[in-house]
Amino acid sequence: MKEYWKLWSMNKHHYLLVRLAIAILFVGFAFWLFVSRSSEFPTGLESPLGGKEQMAVPPPKLSIEIPENEDQMPLDVVVEKCDLLTGDWIPNPLGPIYTNESCSLIESHQNCMKNGRPDSGYLHWMWKPRDCKLPQFDAKKFLEMMRNKKWALIGDSISRNHVQSLLCMLSRVEQAVEVYHDEEYRSKRWYFPSYNLTVSNIWSPFLVKAAIFEDFNGVSTSEVELHLDKLDKTWTDVYQSVDYMIISTGKWFLKAAIYHENDTVVGCHICPGKNITQVGFVFAYSKALHSVMDFIAKSGHKGLIFFRTSTPDHFENGEWHSGGTCPKTTPVKEGEIEMKVIHKLLHDIELAEFEKAAEKAAKNGVNLNLLDFTNLLLVRPDGHPGPYREFHPFAKNKTAKVQNDCLHWCLPGPLDYWNNVIMEKVING
Repeated sequence: MKEYWKLWSMNKHHYLLVRLAIAILFVGFAFWLFVSRSSEFPTGLESPLGGKEQMAVPPPKLSIEIPENEDQMPLDVVVEKCDLLTGDWIPNPLGPIYTNESCSLIESHQNCMKNGRPDSGYLHWMWKPRDCKLPQFDAKKFLEMMRNKKWALIGDSISRNHVQSLLCMLSRVEQAVEVYHDEEYRSKRWYFPSYNLTVSNIWSPFLVKAAIFEDFNGVSTSEVELHLDKLDKTWTDVYQSVDYMIISTGKWFLKAAIYHENDTVVGCHICPGKNITQVGFVFAYSKALHSVMDFIAKSGHKGLIFFRTSTPDHFENGEWHSGGTCPKTTPVKEGEIEMKVIHKLLHDIELAEFEKAAEKAAKNGVNLNLLDFTNLLLVRPDGHPGPYREFHPFAKNKTAKVQNDCLHWCLPGPLDYWNNVIMEKVING
């Protein structure tokens, strides 16, 4: 019995070894078959859920390009378009980045502190967009970006006001050298030697051809002769040579004028005693601005062109020549002040003509942008020189009646924040 049990145990052991060997051979054969046919398998197999299960292989390196059409962008790419011009003025304890003492380029009529303005609270506000951040103006970065470029600010005295602000902010890095002025010192050009940057202020208050008969204080001896269909060569002759420009007009169209088209008188604005049809400034502004915008849209210009809307004034109890003043010393809240009807008419024409031109410009590859600073400045009635357009106007008589300027802007002042917005638009579009 013991011998039989021993023999059975040995046979069982051999039997298990044989089965194990057969199993190993079968697994080896299956693995060889899988490997030999793996090159024929697709890289992705349909899963029961309708997706694809990827093979465990290293992914290839991909070069990802974001499509130009926003509608085709991947869902995980966030595109933020900031409205820099909808915001609020908030307290700024640090004040402006330059002073009337650090910048020698401020024109006397806008040098409010030197002229004796007693309050300084208007200097301590900053513009803050509601939806995003507006970086501080970086003079060094701006100058580096504008190396070997040409800028031009084209328009009336508000453009001259603006160019002084820009030059003062850039003067923190390098002082501009004046290299040109016209006979009346209304058009000027400055140069930054270290950067080969040219900044020009081109006097063209109507942007169209005009014969003007008034002195520096705005007193006219005759109506302006205005050609609504002929552009002013002062700016069009240099237009193609400028890389960046800011073009504006507006207030001058409120002046008494006789209008011409095709060298024929077609009407007037404020021309009593003349046998000419009164057609009004709205007619003239629409026509002239259409001529300007059409020229830009068809120009093929390869730089960057900004059209800036006209700015509001804040005369109270009168106007420029009728005793108007602007006594406020702090900003007002949105909704506490309304745009004057005349300003709204100008603004509506500007937006309408820009809108028509922008579509045409885009088709022609012209980079035309809007700078609508109207609402930004509407709530800053405190930012004007007022009586301090002249040096210490009440030094001899504290009750003297003096000319108030509630149209232009003190420097430093609210106008400086235009440059923050412009720089951000230049960088990010």
